[in-house]
Amino acid sequence: MQMTNVIINFRRHLKRRNYSAHTIKYYLNILKQFVIWLDVPLEQTTDRKIDAYIDYLHTKRMQPASINCYLAVVRVFCAYLKFEEEIKLINPVKTGRRLRVPKPLPRALREDQIDRFFDVIKSKRDWAMFRLMLRCGLRVEEVADLTLGAIDLKHSRLMVLNGKGRKDRVVYISEDAADALDVYLRLRRHCRMKKVFLVEKGDYKGKPISVRGIQKRIEYYAKKSGITVCCHRLRHTMATQLLNAEAEVETIQDLLGHNWITTTQRYCKVSNVKVQRDYFKAMRVILSQSENEKIQLPQISDTIGVATNTERR
Repeated sequence: MQMTNVIINFRRHLKRRNYSAHTIKYYLNILKQFVIWLDVPLEQTTDRKIDAYIDYLHTKRMQPASINCYLAVVRVFCAYLKFEEEIKLINPVKTGRRLRVPKPLPRALREDQIDRFFDVIKSKRDWAMFRLMLRCGLRVEEVADLTLGAIDLKHSRLMVLNGKGRKDRVVYISEDAADALDVYLRLRRHCRMKKVFLVEKGDYKGKPISVRGIQKRIEYYAKKSGITVCCHRLRHTMATQLLNAEAEVETIQDLLGHNWITTTQRYCKVSNVKVQRDYFKAMRVILSQSENEKIQLPQISDTIGVATNTERR
């Protein structure tokens, strides 16, 4: 089996299935690392060899979630060889073979932390970028890819085109985010670039800012403000705030672009304000009922006492 030719065919297979360029690159990179590590023909790879591969990935200090991704790619590749290339082999990565992964809850910012973070931002561009993440729940890639044609300030909404999973969705813009975006758009109105957010300094001035460029900006402001924050934490904060304001989980799911409602329901465990409100509301009812029962008990006792005296007479 010519591994190079097979991997090229696998790449074409992924393209036919409409995988994104980023995903294809990610898959091929994992396969390259696996093939380099493997010291036996792929057809002779066993589950024990996969155990050794997992141990090797552990030595590289990889997280369980990343190791699971590596295993999934190897399993998909072996399935392709078996069913598409008709190569006789037993898939060494069994279905369901994965490491246990911790599931930390999303961490949202408090209102005072949000204020401290935005207080250190002086750039109109950066203020608009991070307000969109906070108020619209945009991913960092979606902010970097945002175009002028996708913005409709008149109706306070914007289109997220080719989001995660190549899905489009409509999100709505709050007043403060719309104002910040409008201020920035006025500053760059003479630029013909379709992308909204552009580099402001250096050799790439006027070019679209990259995902890494946005991440570096938030790292700079996080250090300056002393707040532990990243782009995705702003998205978490938006979801938690909506839930605390009693928005429906299904609405939050649509705004965030989640495939599964269970992903959005994780925020229900974080929404302490709503839990606190429901808890104390229920407790007031319970305590009120308890007090009413205590008031009624002496009256019942007195009635029983009167009845007993009457019987004795």
